[in-house]
Amino acid sequence: MIQYGYTILYVEDTARTLAFYRDVLGLPVKAEHGSYIEFETGQTTLAFNTREDVQQLIPDYPIPSGKTQQTLEIGFITDDVPTLFQKVVEAGYETILAPTQKPWGQVVAYVLDPDGHLIELCTPM
Repeated sequence: MIQYGYTILYVEDTARTLAFYRDVLGLPVKAEHGSYIEFETGQTTLAFNTREDVQQLIPDYPIPSGKTQQTLEIGFITDDVPTLFQKVVEAGYETILAPTQKPWGQVVAYVLDPDGHLIELCTPM
């Protein structure tokens, strides 16, 4: 059997990453090892490492650098999307879509983290 354990996203600055995910979104830190950070998110772990350190681990694999559009999104479930969205706004992070109610009843909003990762804030389904 195989099970999904974690996602690691590459970032430029782990201090900015901590400020966003811990201080703004409120995720508890599970572990920190140098530039590597893990956050508690339930059954899976959301982790981050600097592009520089990952490049040292796998030197023959080119790691894109800089803030670029992403081909994935991370979804966080919360009972109060508008309040969390406002907290992101007040902290000065970029927003993509203000809280919107979908036809199926779910409220969603989209923001960007400091490295441009697309973050969905949504109510439970």
